[in-house]
Amino acid sequence: MYKKMLSMLQNETDSGRLTVSVNSGVNLIPIENAVINITYSGDPTGTITSVTTNENGQTDEIELPAPPLQYSLQPSEVQPYSEYSLHIEADGYEPVDITGSEILPNETSIQPVIMTPLEIGQQEEGIDIGPHTLFGDYPPKIAEAEIKPVSETGEIVLTRVVVPEFVVVHDGPPADAAAQNYYVRYNEYIKNVASSEIYATWPEETIRANVIAIMSFTLNRVFTEWYRGKGYNFTITSSTAYDHKWIYGRNIFENISRIVDEIFTSYVSRPNVLQPLLTQYCDGKRTTCPNWMSQWGSKYLGDQNYTAEEILRYYYGENIYINTAEAVSGVPSSFPGTNLGVGSRGEDVSQVQELLNAIGEVYTAIPQLNVDGIYGPATEGSVRKFQEIFKLPQSGIVDYATWYKISQIYVGISRIAELN
Repeated sequence: MYKKMLSMLQNETDSGRLTVSVNSGVNLIPIENAVINITYSGDPTGTITSVTTNENGQTDEIELPAPPLQYSLQPSEVQPYSEYSLHIEADGYEPVDITGSEILPNETSIQPVIMTPLEIGQQEEGIDIGPHTLFGDYPPKIAEAEIKPVSETGEIVLTRVVVPEFVVVHDGPPADAAAQNYYVRYNEYIKNVASSEIYATWPEETIRANVIAIMSFTLNRVFTEWYRGKGYNFTITSSTAYDHKWIYGRNIFENISRIVDEIFTSYVSRPNVLQPLLTQYCDGKRTTCPNWMSQWGSKYLGDQNYTAEEILRYYYGENIYINTAEAVSGVPSSFPGTNLGVGSRGEDVSQVQELLNAIGEVYTAIPQLNVDGIYGPATEGSVRKFQEIFKLPQSGIVDYATWYKISQIYVGISRIAELN
């Protein structure tokens, strides 16, 4: 099979892009001068290319062969993405091996890498990224009620919908006591699942609809304390029979990442129901699911210029609407309600400047600022550099997505600094 894939890649002209982001597992600082050797998965005999990280721990975008676009735009027996293996080395760190990093045509893939310092002496096993759910063989979702009655096990204990800072992912079916639990930032969990379950080549409104469905389902698990109410110590599982497919260490796609950052507080509601809807779905090809969303069906609706809300209503009913969580956990303060740009003044600007200065102590490419509450060209430049590093549109404006990304990166860096 690998020889067939290699032959196809060598004869086809489509390509995708890969960027690798390398950080320390102890303090999350970016690792400069890490060397990444890239080979075809299944054929590690020859290095395709070797790249080195910059001061932000990131590589330049690397163009790599990918199967023709058509294979990811309709159900196909041919694998629609190419797979690459990465071997990462850096002075003072244990080497890391990743197999199965996916490249789709015309899209940018971001491969995160976490490295362990040598002095810790705990070399992790290599990361093997499993197949995408639309191509691999996974069990279908076991049907559940979309709204959980209070009297059921999993009693509702919250009074409002809040986006959590972390979800605890059980990497297996609920009853598998040997499966590991992972603490994953909510945004990163959603990006991982969406990259595992839909193709980044699909229409943007289709991606938005699927991302909202994934978030609504996840927030239902959070809001109802579903698994904790059953005696488990996790939020959600990685089993497609029960929840979503989350794959430890997998790559994500830049356009999916951007969309999640823009709408990460959204979920699906029904009138007069407080809890987010448990928005179940299936692929629509190998399994069908009346009254649930079909992933391939949502793609075809996106081709017909349906909006994300129209796609969701097509499957879940005309009375659903897109709601917004009341609060976001683990951030210094909520978005002020209006974008900040050149000419803005006040405490919100001062807060952005302070947070960027703290982040700039770790990501040194971000210039330090005078904290004066005045949004001038220097602040705009620092914001633009932040957006470049963290894969946001480089507008130089602190919009909704940028505000929360600055907050989340600051909290992550500050918490690790306190532990050290």
